[in-house]
Amino acid sequence: MSDQLKRVAVLGGGSFGTALASIAADNGAEVRQWLRDPALAEQINREHRNARYLPDYPINPGVRASSDMAEVLDGAELVLVAIPSQAFREVVRQARPWLKPEQILVSTTKGIQEEGFKLMSQILEEETGFAHIGVISGPNLATEIAQKQLTATVVASDDALTRTRVQQALGCDYFRVYASNDRYGVELGGSLKNIYAIAAGMAAALGMGENTRSMLMTRALAEMGRFAVDQGANPMTFLGLAGVGDLIVTCSSRLSRNYRVGYALGEGKTLDEAVEALGQVAEGVNTVRLVRDKARADGVYMPLAEGLYQVLFEGVPAREMARLLMRGEQSSDVEFILPREAVHQAHRHVEAGDDREKGDE
Repeated sequence: MSDQLKRVAVLGGGSFGTALASIAADNGAEVRQWLRDPALAEQINREHRNARYLPDYPINPGVRASSDMAEVLDGAELVLVAIPSQAFREVVRQARPWLKPEQILVSTTKGIQEEGFKLMSQILEEETGFAHIGVISGPNLATEIAQKQLTATVVASDDALTRTRVQQALGCDYFRVYASNDRYGVELGGSLKNIYAIAAGMAAALGMGENTRSMLMTRALAEMGRFAVDQGANPMTFLGLAGVGDLIVTCSSRLSRNYRVGYALGEGKTLDEAVEALGQVAEGVNTVRLVRDKARADGVYMPLAEGLYQVLFEGVPAREMARLLMRGEQSSDVEFILPREAVHQAHRHVEAGDDREKGDE
């Protein structure tokens, strides 16, 4: 821990925010964690354990929890905002009177605000106007971090100070923090992969095999990249931890909340039943709707997102949707090598009886 970074604030009492708070305390920072629930804050301070979200794992005793926002933010040099997307802006506004321009604000939330299709770091910019803003995203299952299993994440920011300070605050022998300057791409990857975790859970519940899961993940990555380019992100970002890395873990693990929602849907539960059984926020449910609508509005081809939308919100059975997806068009594999339109053009030539190699002309 750098001598210049001594106090860290974490806004949010969920599993990931709690795990990061404990890491920062392990690294020597004075850590304050804000929670809405005074009873849960008191329990954390008394037992050094988050009984609601990480009941089986100890928290560094240096983490002090409080429901007093002013107390938590006082003197904090780094503020980690770990609030579900639906309440993110509200909590940032609540915190704003005690935030200062020199503070570093970093979102850890993988979600999208419906109004304006805003990512969380964009909300931080809008609400504060501060210069030091970043995001953390990657294949980060909170329970494994709490177990101190080897894990890596990405801190993304245009601001070099933000990247460095987060690496200093959270990097340790089991939690590696890699840097990126593509904040939008890293944050978008963290949100988009939640969609496909739901699809992977559904496929598992339907008894589909490893070939199916591999196909699903690679087609999901192509879909993510296609959408990212349309939105102005760097597609190469999706080959890193915040893209394919996060996609692999969330599509492969029963610890993933979105995977568990998808699994319940594949078993025949309704969306309400699946979410109720989870007992936590699954950001992917709302993201499916937002991304599907955005893709339709912008003309981006996203058949997996469209199919999931129909299962989640239009009552189409999961097994039927899987069959429909398999009957969809067969276009290109990696569109940045062979564009979809080139494949469509070749199909048209063949159907017209012209089988010459058009691509070499």
